[in-house]
Amino acid sequence: MRKLLAYGVLIVLTLLSGGPACGDPFEGYTLFSPKQGSTAFLINMDGQVVHYWATPHLAGSSGYLLEDGTLLRPYYVNNPVFPGTHGGHVQRLAWDGSVLWEFDYSSETRMQHHDIEPLPNGNILMVAYEYKSMEQCIAAGRDPSLLNQGYLVPDTIVEVEPSGPDGGTIVWEWHIWDHLVQDFDPTRENYGVVAEHPELVDINYAFSGNADWTHCNSVAYNEVLDQIVISAYGMCEIYVVDHSTTTEEAAGHSGGNSGKGGDILYRWGNPQVYRAGTSDEQKFWFQHDAEWIEEGCPGAGNILVFNNGLGRPGGNYSSVEEIVPPVDSGGAYSLTPGEAYGPAEPLWIYADPENFMSGFMAGSQRLPNGDTLICEAGSGHFFEVTLSGETVWEYTNLYPMNYWNTVFKIERYAPGYPGLVNLTGTVGAKLTCRPVMGTVPFSTSITVMLANRCSGLSRRCSGRIDIGTAGGASYTGWRSGWANVAAGGSHLTSWAQIIPALGSFIGDSTFTLVVEDVTPPPYNLPPYPPAGDTAGSACTVTGVAP
Repeated sequence: MRKLLAYGVLIVLTLLSGGPACGDPFEGYTLFSPKQGSTAFLINMDGQVVHYWATPHLAGSSGYLLEDGTLLRPYYVNNPVFPGTHGGHVQRLAWDGSVLWEFDYSSETRMQHHDIEPLPNGNILMVAYEYKSMEQCIAAGRDPSLLNQGYLVPDTIVEVEPSGPDGGTIVWEWHIWDHLVQDFDPTRENYGVVAEHPELVDINYAFSGNADWTHCNSVAYNEVLDQIVISAYGMCEIYVVDHSTTTEEAAGHSGGNSGKGGDILYRWGNPQVYRAGTSDEQKFWFQHDAEWIEEGCPGAGNILVFNNGLGRPGGNYSSVEEIVPPVDSGGAYSLTPGEAYGPAEPLWIYADPENFMSGFMAGSQRLPNGDTLICEAGSGHFFEVTLSGETVWEYTNLYPMNYWNTVFKIERYAPGYPGLVNLTGTVGAKLTCRPVMGTVPFSTSITVMLANRCSGLSRRCSGRIDIGTAGGASYTGWRSGWANVAAGGSHLTSWAQIIPALGSFIGDSTFTLVVEDVTPPPYNLPPYPPAGDTAGSACTVTGVAP
C-alpha cells in the first residue's frame, strides 16, 4: 500500500464528500497515448485493450475521447524554430481511425504544443508558443543577460473553431505577452513595482535564460465560471484567466465577466514570482496538468494539480495536490494586497516520497467515487488511489517498449459515457508479463531487445520471433547482431523486425509474440559462457493484431 502525506483537513474532506476510504476502483475505460508511439489505446480495468486508433504520427501529448465517439489528439511535427515541442498539429479521428478533421498550427512564428482542451461548443483551446525576437524582448523590458538564445517563445492560448476537413478559424486568443510587468528598464511602458501587480507576470522572473520561458503545459476550462486555468511550468505556478472576453479585451486590462480583461485573476504555487513570498512559501516545483475537478466528483470546483517536485527542498518526489481557490459564485478571487493568494496549504495531498516520482509530464484526474487516477509519466505507471491513499488499481504501460513507455497523461471514462457507444465488447488478451525483451505487438515493426547476460567479453546474439494466431497461421523471423560487454556485464541491442505476413493477422485475432535469445556455438565468441548460462531469457506477450 502506498503511503499518503496529507494535512488534517483530509478527514473533513472525506466526511463531507462521502468518498470511500477504501474499496473498489471506479469502473471505466482508460485512454492513453504513449509518447514514443503513434497509437492511442483504450483499456478496460483488467488492462485489456478494447479499442485503439493507429496513426502514422507520433503522439504530441494526450488525447480526448469526445461524446460523439471521435478522438481528439495533437501529434508531433518537426519545427526547427521550436525544437522538442509536443505537438504542432491537431486531428480528430473517427472510431475506425479515419481522419475527420485536422488543423496545422506550426510555422516560423507559432507552434501548438503540449495540451489541448475540447470546449462544449465544439471549439478547441490550444496551448501554443509565439516567437519574440531579441528586439521585441528588450522592448518589453527583458534583461538581455536572460536571453541565452537571443529570443523568447512565450505562451499563448488560442481557440480554434473547426471547419471543413482541414480548416479552422481562430476565434479567441490570449497572450501572456500582453500582461507583463518589469522593474529592470524604467524606459519601457510596462515598468512598475512587481509586487503591486499580481495580475501581471514579471518578464524577468526566470529559472534560466532559455527561450522557452513560461513553458505552459496544460489548459483546462470551467464552463460555470467561463474561465481557464493554465499550468506555467517555467514559473512553478498556475494562472486563471477570464475566457468571457473578446480577443481585444483579452489583450487589455478591462472587460469580460471579471472586468479585468486578460489579466491574471488568480495564481498559486510560487508567490516569489509576484514578490508576495519567498522560497519558503513555494508550493509547486515544475508542475503539470492543472484542472478543475468536474461536477459530480468530490471536490467539484477545486483545482487538482500534478506537482512533479523536481528540485523540491528535502528531495525530489512527486505529489498530487488539491487546492480550494478563494473564489465566489461570480468568479471573483479574494486577495489581501501585499500577500500571496490563498489557500495557505492544499486541501489534500497524495505523495509517496520513496516510490512516487515523475520528473516530467504526468497528470491526475478526480473520479466520481472520490478516487484519484494518476499517471506517473516517466515510468508509464497508472494507478488509482482513494482519499485515504490506498491504491485500488494500477497498470504499467508496455507500449511501444517496456523501457520506453512514457505517457503524457491519461483519462478514465465511465461505462455509460456517450463516446463509448461504438464499443463492441471485444477485447484483446492482456499482456501476460512485462517483457524482458521485445515490445508489444501492435506494429508491423517490432523492436527486439536481447540481453547479453553472459560473462564473456564479447558475444554475438541471435533473436527469434515466433508469431502464431488462434487460427493456426504462423510466422518465424530471425535477427542477429553483435553485443559487446565487459565481464559480468550486460548489453541491450535492438533489431527492427518487419513481419511480412502480418496482413493476414489484421483484425481481432489473438496472437502470441515470443522473443527468444538463442546463441548456440559456434556463434558465441570465446570465452564461452559456463554450462547452463544463457544470453537472455524469453518472454511471452499476448495482444491484438492491428
